[in-house]
Amino acid sequence: MLNFIKSFRANESGAVTVDWVVLTAAIVGLGAAVLTSVSNGAEVMASNIDQELQTEIPTMAF
Repeated sequence: MLNFIKSFRANESGAVTVDWVVLTAAIVGLGAAVLTSVSNGAEVMASNIDQELQTEIPTMAF
């Protein structure tokens, strides 16, 4: 029983798993932040383009 406790205490596979979970969560969070930022920027740019087209070419039907 004592050998089992010593080997369990020395085993670091759980710590590696925790490291991978934290790293994966950080990458997913960063990806979500980038996606939100790019999405908002694309919407603003599309709106600006639409406004420019409406003012420059008001007689054309789209």
